[in-house]
Amino acid sequence: MKFNSSTLLALLSLLPITGPATAQPGSIEPQECLAIGRVGTSSRSPIHTDAIEAQIVAGKWSPPRLGDTVTRPDGATATWSALKTGSDGSFPLRGFAGGYAYFAVPSNNDRVVLLEAQGYNMVYVNGVPRTGDPYSNGLTRLPIKLNNGTNNLLFLVGRDSMRIKLLDIARGKSYLLDTRDSTLPDLRVGEKLHSMGAVIVVNATEHWSGGLTLHAHAPGFASRTVSVPPIPPLASRKIGFPIEGRAPDNAEKVRVDLELVDRRGKRAPDTASVDLRVRKPNQTYMRTFVSEIDGSVQYYAVNPARPPVGDKSAHALFLSLHGAGVQAIGQADAYNGKAWGDIVCPTNRRPYGFDWEDWGEIDAMEVLSIARKELHTDPARTYLTGHSMGGHGTWHIGVTYPDKFAAIGPSAGWISFFTYGGGSRPVNPTPMQQTLLTASTPSDTLALEKNYGEEGVYILHGDADDNVPVEQAREMKRRLAAFQPDVGYHEQHGAGHWWGNSDEPGAACVDWPPMFDFFAHHELAAPEMVRQIDFATANPGVSASDRWVTIEQQIQPLQVSSVSIRLDPGKRRFVGTTVNTARLTLDLSSLPADGPVLVDLGGKKLEDVAYPKSGKLSLVFDGTNWTAARPLPDEQKNPQRNGPFKLAFQHRMEFVYGTAGTEADNVWALDKARYDAETFWYRGNGSVDIVSDTDFLKQTKQMDRSVILYGSSSTNRAYDTLLRGAPIQVEPGKVTIRGKAIEGDDLACLFVQPRPGSATAYVAVIGGTGAAGSRLTDRLPYFVSGAAFPDYIVYGSDALLKGADGVRAAGFFDNGWR
Repeated sequence: MKFNSSTLLALLSLLPITGPATAQPGSIEPQECLAIGRVGTSSRSPIHTDAIEAQIVAGKWSPPRLGDTVTRPDGATATWSALKTGSDGSFPLRGFAGGYAYFAVPSNNDRVVLLEAQGYNMVYVNGVPRTGDPYSNGLTRLPIKLNNGTNNLLFLVGRDSMRIKLLDIARGKSYLLDTRDSTLPDLRVGEKLHSMGAVIVVNATEHWSGGLTLHAHAPGFASRTVSVPPIPPLASRKIGFPIEGRAPDNAEKVRVDLELVDRRGKRAPDTASVDLRVRKPNQTYMRTFVSEIDGSVQYYAVNPARPPVGDKSAHALFLSLHGAGVQAIGQADAYNGKAWGDIVCPTNRRPYGFDWEDWGEIDAMEVLSIARKELHTDPARTYLTGHSMGGHGTWHIGVTYPDKFAAIGPSAGWISFFTYGGGSRPVNPTPMQQTLLTASTPSDTLALEKNYGEEGVYILHGDADDNVPVEQAREMKRRLAAFQPDVGYHEQHGAGHWWGNSDEPGAACVDWPPMFDFFAHHELAAPEMVRQIDFATANPGVSASDRWVTIEQQIQPLQVSSVSIRLDPGKRRFVGTTVNTARLTLDLSSLPADGPVLVDLGGKKLEDVAYPKSGKLSLVFDGTNWTAARPLPDEQKNPQRNGPFKLAFQHRMEFVYGTAGTEADNVWALDKARYDAETFWYRGNGSVDIVSDTDFLKQTKQMDRSVILYGSSSTNRAYDTLLRGAPIQVEPGKVTIRGKAIEGDDLACLFVQPRPGSATAYVAVIGGTGAAGSRLTDRLPYFVSGAAFPDYIVYGSDALLKGADGVRAAGFFDNGWR
């Protein structure tokens, strides 16, 4: 039903108080709002300006009225105007992207409703930040509280149109099973499945959930029950459950019934069902796994090999990366099956995800490792390809991990954020801008381009592509010509972004026969077969090794480090040069352990170096000479833990909110942890534990989990345990760095340190020196691909008006985390 504004407000005031459960068929859709265009800048940088966000941070924002104006940071003004829905029920917001839409929602009592909206980046519900639906995929259904009186919903506009609904909730229930965003495996005829599925559990109460269990059962399958972790008030979480059974021979699907049961076990708060597809041996299928990033259930798709009868040899593996908005299973379906290899398609964590960087890159490499073991593929015949955003992923992952792929094949791929989509660098960067640019070096594909010298490269592009210009392919062809002769190249005349020109199965723009013929002529050499290595990395914490060389530490953090080293096995000699390399390791396993070795790096010779018992020779550079050293201690920066800030969001991280501050401090910490968790769910299909500082301190045997700590030294009880002696301290009224205080109650601080007692886990702090500083962290875009953060950064609230000039400090820790 649709109503005008006055009718809407009257009906909202009559909505009954209910305990949440299944949404009712009726819904209320506003037809009018106030909207304003962009009031600042928007970019993938960790710094943006926004005049309205500045008001919110300062606690000075008030609901707008028609005709009110806002002065933007550049001095221009923007005006609030009235908008009505179009004939399709959506708000036409062309020209308002990056701006705001405001709705006043009155209520005559306190109650919980479900907010379902599309096309917005985030929303403030009575000042509390909640996640958005920027890709308009319809996944978000947020339980929100309407207070007695007028409620303010302020949406950050993300697209050219937006929809909004407020859904009533069935009486007498408190929790909701939402299956719209299920992650499920397929069943395959002839196989018994031991896997996982996942669905959303919504806590639409104002209290923490507790004692919930989720039951899953299907005919002929083992019934399984899992405990549902505590879910914060007015929040949701994706919950995994086991699936164990055998596919029926003559059915297209199997229905799994789900039942959510409370601690008393006497009634079900909600029930639902999901369907598992049944696939025949030669059909594409989905496999699920539990990710080491956050313990969530993820999936990848497979287009299985179709070998000749009797062929038992190991198959090749083609890792294929999808484009923006494409599901992994859709990517697999775009190919005709190959006789000689399995096509494996990871998800990037979502159809849009992370542009195959950040967690998308980790997902791709995680799937590669799992699929190689699951499918028993030939490691020498591993190939990487992808289309559009996946073409960029092919360029990016191929240059980051050059020893993992025999050949790569980007199709319609853009090079990097700096060459496509409006990305740019300041012409004359200030020192602060340069620090932030340095943090983004791992995203700079061209900075590592010499790594392509180890892989065969086949480039495919349509010359009429209006999405990713063909110049991206031509530029890479020109650059590779300087050092890489093993390049195949094809421009399809007259072809756009997605195209096909064959009556055979498969889409030619991804399933291009000459590309696969190119792959067939390439194999990955074993480490012992390689005598010369030329390898570069921007961050050893992302990619450190190439066969028998590992760059363990850098001299200047996150600037390109490289080695060019030749092995002369007859002389037992390593000769080469290094750039920006403080420490490296040579794997000597290809040499007999019957004598010393000689190392010559940049003319600095180490003769008669004893063959280490481990078979790995560690070398350290003191600025003048190289010397043999003991293995690198875990306490220092190393390939397993190097920073910067965003790398803390892995190792099954948990969000720890503070409870030792004022009521306002504690409310902010929990609200912010919930906002980050639901944002990581939306953008990365994530599932994150949220715990209080007091509950965290009671834990045992959790040392290898990263901790994201919300609050300061005085508001989070876990702070002193985890960060005693850290080089940065966040306190009320100041941030102290190396003994120097930066004062103010409007400072926001992010920084990362190693977790004590763990060789891999991090501690990351998200906190402020006061209420304004805490609110200043709310919208920092660390879950957006391409937004690069250094090891630490301190903002003043004036950064929302001044940009980089409002950043008080930023930089990197040394190799000892100082």
